[in-house]
Amino acid sequence: MSTTVELVEVGPRDGLQNEKKPLDVDTRVELIRRLVGQGARRIEAVSFVRPDLVPQMAGAEEVMAKVPQDPEVSYIGLVLNRRGAERAAQTPCTEVNIVIPVTDSFSTRNQNLTVDAMLDHAAAASQVARGAGMRVSLTLAVAFGCPFSGPVSTGQVADVLLRAAEIEPDEIAFADTIGVGVPRQVRELAALAVGDDRIRKLRFHFHNTRNTGYANAVAAAHPDPSTGAVPGGVIALDASVGGFGGCPFAPAATGNIATEDLAYLLRGEGVPLAGNGHPDIDALARVGTWLGEQLDNSPQGLLVRAGDFTPPVPAPDKEGTEK
Repeated sequence: MSTTVELVEVGPRDGLQNEKKPLDVDTRVELIRRLVGQGARRIEAVSFVRPDLVPQMAGAEEVMAKVPQDPEVSYIGLVLNRRGAERAAQTPCTEVNIVIPVTDSFSTRNQNLTVDAMLDHAAAASQVARGAGMRVSLTLAVAFGCPFSGPVSTGQVADVLLRAAEIEPDEIAFADTIGVGVPRQVRELAALAVGDDRIRKLRFHFHNTRNTGYANAVAAAHPDPSTGAVPGGVIALDASVGGFGGCPFAPAATGNIATEDLAYLLRGEGVPLAGNGHPDIDALARVGTWLGEQLDNSPQGLLVRAGDFTPPVPAPDKEGTEK
């Protein structure tokens, strides 16, 4: 059984934040313009964090002032606290994404706060965002494993999830920040969300550090029917064009799953995509190639290396529906 998948393009934020070469505002805007041109409709565009800590994300307000304005495109700004949400509220951002690690060891190193304190900050930032008419996503970072404290149990994630759900966000995301997760964990975490009526929408963020990111994406797109329907019938999956990405505060957190590779996989699997349907995969791969040239770095997306190839569309069954 499959569900509808919504692709969330995180290349302009998570794709760039760990790169050695910062890109200027105009180049970041051009990346967003190209992604919009290829059908991206939810884009994590900027991060409202201190530029001295993450210089690749400097100039968030300037980027947002220049991005294409399209009522069908939703721009997400990552924030960590009330101040970040206040900055986002002064821009065309329509959503904020607030990151809450599930381990104190990661939270204190990444955000200099305990998990409990981050939940308080998330509640305050959410209040600001809602007051400005923005939607709110809460991302539970290192939900599959922590680079400092090791394996993370489903029970540990469930404890943070229960408290995060009290904030009543529009969306909850589980992030495999360092790419250690496997499909079993995806199913277990999805079951937690399905069982909580306060969770309106579910989202996953995968890294392909150990070549399990795409297997995890397939597991998310084919939820266990025994646990019930996913919230809203839609699962959002983060991906980064070219497979760029990583976390500057997480050792060995290599690239995200590539948008073009994920789109290829989902098309071949016959998984319906929300929004404008399946994108032009080859054109997306060319955006990844262009981005690699700007960064003086090689894309991690495999379609960029393999060359143009359009995957077969699943043949309809006798009733005329996709198998």
